[in-house]
Amino acid sequence: MGSSTSLRDALQGNQRFLSVAGSLVLFSLGLWVLYHELASTSLPEIRSALGQVPPLDLFLACLGAAGSYLVLTGFDVLALACVSRPLPYRRVALASVTATAVGYNIGMAVLSAGAVRLRLYTAWGLSAAEVGMVAWLVTLTFAIDTTAVGGWSLLFEPELVGTVLQMHVGAARALGALLLLLVAAYIGSGSLRRSPIRIRNWQFQLPSAGIAAGQVALACLDLACACLALYALLPKTSPLTFSTFIGIYVAAVLAGVISHVPGGLGVFETVILLALPDMPRHALLASILLYRLIYYLLPLMLVALLAVGVSATAARKRVSRRLEVVRRIVAWMAPVVMGGAVFLAGVVLLFSGSAPAVWERMHFMHGLVPLPVLEVSHMLGSLIGLALVILAQGLYRRVDAAYHLTFWLLLAGALASLLKGLDYEEAIFSVVVLGILRGGRHAFYRKASVVASIFTPGWFVPLFLVLAATIWLGLFAYRHVEYSHDLWWHFTFRGDAPRFLRASLLLTLAAFGVGLLRLMRPAPPPPGQASAMDLERAAPIVANAPNADAALALVGDKRLLFDDVDQAFLMYQVRGQHWIAMGDPVGPPAAREPLAWRFRELADRHGARTVFYQVNPENLPLYLDLGLSAVKLGEEAIVPLKGFTLKGSRLKGLRQSHHRAERCGLRFELIPPGAVSALMPVLRTISDTWLTEKHTHEKRFSLGAFHPDYLSRFPCALVWQEGRLLAFANVWTSANWHEISIDLMRYLPDAPGGVMDYLFVELMQFGAREGYQHFNLGMAPLSGLEQHPLAPAWHRMGTLIFRQGEVFYNFKGLRAYKDKFNPIWRPKYLAAPGGLALPIALLDVAALIAGDIKGVFLK
Repeated sequence: MGSSTSLRDALQGNQRFLSVAGSLVLFSLGLWVLYHELASTSLPEIRSALGQVPPLDLFLACLGAAGSYLVLTGFDVLALACVSRPLPYRRVALASVTATAVGYNIGMAVLSAGAVRLRLYTAWGLSAAEVGMVAWLVTLTFAIDTTAVGGWSLLFEPELVGTVLQMHVGAARALGALLLLLVAAYIGSGSLRRSPIRIRNWQFQLPSAGIAAGQVALACLDLACACLALYALLPKTSPLTFSTFIGIYVAAVLAGVISHVPGGLGVFETVILLALPDMPRHALLASILLYRLIYYLLPLMLVALLAVGVSATAARKRVSRRLEVVRRIVAWMAPVVMGGAVFLAGVVLLFSGSAPAVWERMHFMHGLVPLPVLEVSHMLGSLIGLALVILAQGLYRRVDAAYHLTFWLLLAGALASLLKGLDYEEAIFSVVVLGILRGGRHAFYRKASVVASIFTPGWFVPLFLVLAATIWLGLFAYRHVEYSHDLWWHFTFRGDAPRFLRASLLLTLAAFGVGLLRLMRPAPPPPGQASAMDLERAAPIVANAPNADAALALVGDKRLLFDDVDQAFLMYQVRGQHWIAMGDPVGPPAAREPLAWRFRELADRHGARTVFYQVNPENLPLYLDLGLSAVKLGEEAIVPLKGFTLKGSRLKGLRQSHHRAERCGLRFELIPPGAVSALMPVLRTISDTWLTEKHTHEKRFSLGAFHPDYLSRFPCALVWQEGRLLAFANVWTSANWHEISIDLMRYLPDAPGGVMDYLFVELMQFGAREGYQHFNLGMAPLSGLEQHPLAPAWHRMGTLIFRQGEVFYNFKGLRAYKDKFNPIWRPKYLAAPGGLALPIALLDVAALIAGDIKGVFLK
């Protein structure tokens, strides 16, 4: 068993390693090609080309970028129409623009943009499954985008586009015609075929012809506008037609998406430069840099300013309920976009440290700033840039200490930019980012360790990419300078190359120190099993919890993680490489998010993956922020108790069963916790008999077990017949008469049929009399999964198991039993790492509940 677990973990580790290594290799290859393609180009030439772009070209580029983002909102409009969940356009536009700006700048656009859409659309009433369909349809529209435009370019401009793809002209035309035929078939199939396309257990419903045609039209318009943003900036030195260039643009965009490098940095530029060998290198690269500024960075900064504006407005005055919803959404957006802005500010400082200074400014400073001050300022500017790149992760995690450090570092970075070369552009950018950060200060409230928040394994990849690009820029800028050992000790106002060497060494050592600190810092030991003192600490929190299942913490089989003031806790257990939390954090809403982040950070220190089992839909955005994916597990049955009665045709079967039980002489009794111990021997006998009769064993984790100390904490529901105890169940109740439920329920095999129906009905009637709001019957696994043709693969597989898996578990029978109480069904989710790691996480959860892997397949 141990060897199989190790092999499984090794395979998962190799999968993650190969994914990261692939991105790093593509990025490094792009830098290597750029270095050789720009062999005859100098940095001053690129700077000169940047200043020579006509204002009209800049205006056309901005117009193209604005048009592209405007058209992209139509992607979401069509996707929402396809799932029959239209929303006001202003909301759709906010979600689309934010998702696109974040996705384009972070990389992995499908995942990062999908995360933004899930947070925003669920706040406006869509289910997680519906948002998943919307994100998938938007991705499909993007695929149509590149297919249609790429096919058109290959068919009508095959010479140059075929050269980029290393294809013969005839083959390029044939491929173009095939791609256009695929698009035409996609449009036509929506009207010709109404039923879903089925391949084994997978099915796909094609959009209607109208929606498909709209997708194609919007897709082509979007790509044309985005391409115009770059085409307008190109030097007018060659007769390059727009129809030819758009095919090259499509190839560059696809290469960037496939690489998973943030924004396709380096990869996009490489494809453009290779495709246009006759265009002046310095002017072409200047055009690409301006394009990135206009199409990528400017929208992100505008989204950040929007977040600050709404947050500041809400902080100054009381807001309406509608604006409060927007404020909560923007409060979530703020750390994401502000973290991105700070990351960019750090990159600007790092790149500035590698680029030569403007000599006119240095000449002006010669008599104003002493040389030692300039040298130290240059070093500090680079180190501050590195610190900002690292701290951006802490801002994303909403850590208040990261906010305060970043605030002062931005201020110091602006001052260093002025002292090291009068780089007022960088100073202004740092001050603007500082203002944005200051405006959103209320979003950074987590009292957590900065070290624990920023030293995460996933953050070392972008750190490596930025450092590699920084060193590459310096090597490119000073390749005409012959290296010698004396350069390290050369201090002069015109010593840009020596300053780059010293700064690069310092950055490399600092980054190495950060990595070494991450590797060498001893991880704290994981908390042990919940002690008696821990259970007593948890008891008052459980008593004040609105959900009755918080009482699972008192079973004693889980570990407990408390917040600093004992207002909230999280119950979890460890299985293999997974730290699995049972349900949402228990406690006040304000304490749940910091506790979930703390749990995630604790798992990261131990090299483990985080899983949350049976969480509620209203908390899904939190787990998305943690970097997890959500899959629906099933639905739990909630019976409203206000006015509960057995009258009416809907509960006719229960009424008849209840009357039969009364005629058989059954009697219900609810005893307080203090009276349970006296009956413990009888309860033990009933429990052991029930387990033997069912050929099963005690479950764990998500269910209680027969432990006298645990049962003695709760009231107990009893069913008697002529003085003989037949059945029992321990009763959970929540604060403020919100919810009542049961956990452990056992009965004798010779008890009359319907004995548990009788117990449930009596408890529900008791709850109604006492004023409880509802009765929780627990979850029906795999029930209520989406059967929509566009539903995720997990839903389709789960539906198949629900229908055909009776040999393993009575899925349909359990759903049918609970359904006769006429409940309201509420979804329950698993939040876990996505992709191929998800099945293993599910298996570890199942093994944790069953006791081991063998127990998963046995009763």
